[in-house]
Amino acid sequence: MKPFFDDYFNISKMVKSKRKYRQQIARVKSLPEEYQYVFKEIQSYMWMFVSGAGYDMLEVQEGLMELFEESAAEGKSVLEVTGEDVATFVDELLKNARTYTDDWRNRLNRKVKNKICKSV
Repeated sequence: MKPFFDDYFNISKMVKSKRKYRQQIARVKSLPEEYQYVFKEIQSYMWMFVSGAGYDMLEVQEGLMELFEESAAEGKSVLEVTGEDVATFVDELLKNARTYTDDWRNRLNRKVKNKICKSV
């Protein structure tokens, strides 16, 4: 139960996360327009999969922001960075983040295992 309260009722953690999120968004505004657009689209896509309090996504966004800032400074187009299949790019970003799909997979495996193990 403690992790639940640490994630959902830790006011100082929420305030720090909100501050970090606002800083990230301010950094997005300094990117070239095509990077801003793609960042916002990626962000919308990513947040559909977020699980828990979403703290993992802030870390993913931070990494994405750094990648975009470096790439823009090098003069690369945003699609040179993400590739044409932006959804696959995002899926790779989310591999280490906790997502709903992870929760759904775990729930399915637990349910089947519990049912099958009881009947054996």
